[in-house]
Amino acid sequence: MPLAMTDDRPTPQTAQTALEPIHIVLPMRTVSGGKARLGEALDAEERQELVLGMLLHTLSVLGEWPVCRRIHLVSPDPVLSAATSQAGVRVTVHRQDGVGLNEGLRLGISAARVEGATSLLVLPGDLPLLAVEALDELLDAADAGVVAAAGGPLVAIVPSDAGGGTNALLLRPPEAIAPAFGPGSFEAHLRAAEAAGAAVQVVRDPALGFDLDTPDDLERLDPERLRELTARGRGVVDGVGV
Repeated sequence: MPLAMTDDRPTPQTAQTALEPIHIVLPMRTVSGGKARLGEALDAEERQELVLGMLLHTLSVLGEWPVCRRIHLVSPDPVLSAATSQAGVRVTVHRQDGVGLNEGLRLGISAARVEGATSLLVLPGDLPLLAVEALDELLDAADAGVVAAAGGPLVAIVPSDAGGGTNALLLRPPEAIAPAFGPGSFEAHLRAAEAAGAAVQVVRDPALGFDLDTPDDLERLDPERLRELTARGRGVVDGVGV
């Protein structure tokens, strides 16, 4: 059955969470090489439109999330600086030299720490159902973890709904554990958190757990939602000449 459906900002007068403010690290591969496993269902141009459409959706949601202080986008693709300018949200783009996912994340986490981040959320840009409400649920669980941590490190993990991956990783402090994204990353992050003596919260949420990687994932997504995302990405492709 199909599934339906930041930036510099002033610190709120009243904190909504013990983790506030939160810096976001958003890793992106190259636009032209993204979502290669969807090649059986989408051609190269359609994949580019989808990748950019999901990125803009992610940035839009983060722009509406009050506790998001700054978004650090990390990618080896120079096109993304121009693409993110159409998001309507201020994004700090960090150009990485290599193409490794965890290498890019380390760059983004380091930049966030330099800018004073005390809490950090690693979030991919391919969650078509991402919503502020889902992020708030993650935040509520993480706040409970802060109490359990009693001043120690906190790791909150959202597993992907298939494949044993990690779709969101919230850390307090940002260096609580090193990112270990890739096959089996959910278990790898759990082991790292245990070794670090961190309080752990596992949050299972359909909006955060569902990502688009395979043709089967496309079959599960509401066709209207897919059209919305690709149309949004098409505007970027036309605008910046990807």
